[in-house]
Amino acid sequence: MSVDHHLWQSPYSWRYGSDEMRALWGEHGKRLLWRRIWVALAETQSELGLVRSEQVEDLRAHMTEIDIDRAHELERDLRHDLMAEVHTFAESCSVGGGIIHLGATSMDIEDNADVIRLRDALGLLIGRLEGVCGGFAARIEELADAPTMGFTHLQPAEPTTIGYRLAQYGQDLGEDLRTLRQVRAALRGKGFKGAVGTSASYAQLLGGPEAAREFERRLMARLDLAAFPAATQTAPRKQEYQVLCALASLGQSLYKFAADLRLLQSPPLGEWAEPFGERQIGSSAMPFKRNPIVAENIDSQARHLAALPRVAWDNAAHSYLERTLDDSANRRSVLPEATLIADDLLRRAGRLIRGLVVDRAASARLLADYGPFAATERALMELVRRGGDRQELHEVIREHSLAAWAAGRRGEENPLRAALSADPRVTVLAPTSAVLGWLDASGYTGCAPDAARAVAEDLRSLLSP
Repeated sequence: MSVDHHLWQSPYSWRYGSDEMRALWGEHGKRLLWRRIWVALAETQSELGLVRSEQVEDLRAHMTEIDIDRAHELERDLRHDLMAEVHTFAESCSVGGGIIHLGATSMDIEDNADVIRLRDALGLLIGRLEGVCGGFAARIEELADAPTMGFTHLQPAEPTTIGYRLAQYGQDLGEDLRTLRQVRAALRGKGFKGAVGTSASYAQLLGGPEAAREFERRLMARLDLAAFPAATQTAPRKQEYQVLCALASLGQSLYKFAADLRLLQSPPLGEWAEPFGERQIGSSAMPFKRNPIVAENIDSQARHLAALPRVAWDNAAHSYLERTLDDSANRRSVLPEATLIADDLLRRAGRLIRGLVVDRAASARLLADYGPFAATERALMELVRRGGDRQELHEVIREHSLAAWAAGRRGEENPLRAALSADPRVTVLAPTSAVLGWLDASGYTGCAPDAARAVAEDLRSLLSP
């Protein structure tokens, strides 16, 4: 695509998001959709005897002849973008130009067009999210049994598995997929209800309220779109708030995955890493750097996405009485940007999960350093089962654990397993070999492997055949 870099451009007009999504929100596509709706309006009016068939044919014949420069030229005088497009369209239609927009108000056209664009955008996002969920399912299954150290409060806690950790993100994304499908299926347009939503203009044209309702039903069927039963000059703006909340929820899920990846890529942990290109540069000043720039970008964009539902909330709350223009300018940016951000997040997240580098040796080192502390819980349970005093054994384990932790702070190898398995207060209850086995934390993962596989199975069940 051509971008004039002498002028400021939104990064979503060229840097982030896909051309597919940009095309859905582009001026050409919008005006073509407006014309498609005007043609559908005229076709329905022709069925009911309001306009002649040759007028409809004229509109249909010239529907795709978009001339944005001419429309902008007219808008400079008319100060109304939709009416400028009406006049531009009419200039091409010597027979049908005079019946374009008959009975309609601007938002009969614009709001129905916008919800169609939202529906198409959500369809694209759902397809991308299915791909991401499939990627998570594959990696969860691959790593369901792979042990690693779990952290709470950013401190070593108990072992988990890498697949189970991934299952947390996958589970959230599965819920996002369900939500986006529900939101998309529930989308409705304003319908054709005129200036304040009463359908008075259509009732006047068609001979009464019942005829106006039948007209709207036929016309919306042509657009394959349900209509709200009640509207003002606009469709209820709550719907757009619900869409943006669903997109922000998706952003939150991807943010957490990316943020955790950034923590795990830090060299002291070093378990995960982004894929890194052969010629990729990590830093202009430090040639050795391998920064998690894709994950950082996801978190940056998701942070912006999280702020957009507030704008949609205000648009819904402050549409006073039958309407004001408080929402008009910001919706031109908010709706495209929200879907373009989500689009870019999903494309990046898909590459991350498919190319995620997992260092199993780093996981083993973490388990060796911190796992024995967590495994003392299992040792305590087994020793008590063999007749030991729970409080006395707790104190024995505490003494050795504090000494081992201090050794680790000095950079020494963790001595906990050797020291505890040799303590006579312990060996009187169980042989050294048994205690060493209990203190091997790699198998102390409970239900995690099976639960991870269950999440992967659920994700696969959500994917389109």
